[in-house]
Amino acid sequence: MKIYNLKDLTQQKIKALCSRSIADDNLVKSRTEEIISNVKSNGDTALLSYAQQFDGIALSSLYIGKDELIEIAKQIPAEAKAAIDTAYQNIHKFHSSQVNKEPKVETMAGVVCWREVRAIERVGLYIPGGTAVLPSTFLMLGIPAKIAGCQNIVVCSPPQKDGKVNCYIAYVASLLEIEKVYLVGGAQAIAAMAYGTESIPQVYKIFGPGNRYVTEAKKQLQHIAAIDMPAGPSEVLVLADETAIPSYVAADLLAQAEHGVDSQSILVVTSNKTAAAVVNEVEAQLADLPRKDIAAAAIANSYIMMVDNLEQGMEFSNEYAPEHLILATENYEPIIPSIRNAGSVFLGNLTPESAGDYASGTNHTLPTSGFAKAYSGVSVDTFVKKITFQHLSEKGLKNIGNTVETLASAEGLQAHKNAVTIRLQGLAEN
Repeated sequence: MKIYNLKDLTQQKIKALCSRSIADDNLVKSRTEEIISNVKSNGDTALLSYAQQFDGIALSSLYIGKDELIEIAKQIPAEAKAAIDTAYQNIHKFHSSQVNKEPKVETMAGVVCWREVRAIERVGLYIPGGTAVLPSTFLMLGIPAKIAGCQNIVVCSPPQKDGKVNCYIAYVASLLEIEKVYLVGGAQAIAAMAYGTESIPQVYKIFGPGNRYVTEAKKQLQHIAAIDMPAGPSEVLVLADETAIPSYVAADLLAQAEHGVDSQSILVVTSNKTAAAVVNEVEAQLADLPRKDIAAAAIANSYIMMVDNLEQGMEFSNEYAPEHLILATENYEPIIPSIRNAGSVFLGNLTPESAGDYASGTNHTLPTSGFAKAYSGVSVDTFVKKITFQHLSEKGLKNIGNTVETLASAEGLQAHKNAVTIRLQGLAEN
């Protein structure tokens, strides 16, 4: 990992280090455009062709039905089943707390306004399944969708080498009472859900993380179907001082790095001694990882930022706007108010990002690539719309009427004014 010292860097260099752009971004963009166009024009035929091309599978059907999912789910080991059950309960409990009914507000006498929640009727969930299959993502998306009350939930996930989904995905599908899982991955899955095909229903909003092609497809198609956020390659920023435990920090950096070669693991640290110890631990732990080649490539794309103190480190973190922020320090409480941009935050030496990734209850579908400056992670709110209502009584119309007439006249919108005037006249005549 390359080492920088924040005080030696220009603002331009800091901005460059916080950028997630990669040299072949334009190539990803053009290839994604081709895939989207093909799926839009050729539907299932394009999807079956891409399954052969990208997944190495000649599919006879683009989906697995409920009965087959139940059979596949029976293969799940007891320990994994129990772990998924615990995660399900925690995630469901946390997200259920987000359901709130807002009160009606009388803004002036006789004028009552309020909002009511309505679930998005048709949503699409993308569950990655490339180098790692992620049943945890299925839980993170499916649970809030169910709590929100979404009527039609379309699930897409790449096929495994046997042309099926694994038992973990199947078991989560059974927990969520999902009728079908569509065997489609990558940008083509996003296009299929946005436009609809002969097999896959069109949806109104698409959710879920993925590789750069998935992210690019979501960006290109968000004028067709809404998206949760532009979530791409995963990332973590660990802010550490001399109270951090180097072996824990190294484990957190590697946990992020093993997601994919384009993941980033950033260490912002106040202590040279801690930095050196973390580097040694990364090298030692990396050697034992089954996905060490992937993790090593991601670490090579990452760096260490030396800062004078935690406050300075927090300023850099806010500029970077990490998907995951770990405060590896015993002194995290004073820092919390200064956190402005982060997807999800993990406090103290005993709180690994893995807890939030799987089972603490918070959602792990989070904004990446600096989008934490403007986006929140997935929640029940992400799956609903909030519709405003208002009602004017006779007294309310009389109270607010002149205000509306005056403002409409000021804007030169006579019909707007007339809509009030005609009612006021009607009340006067009666």
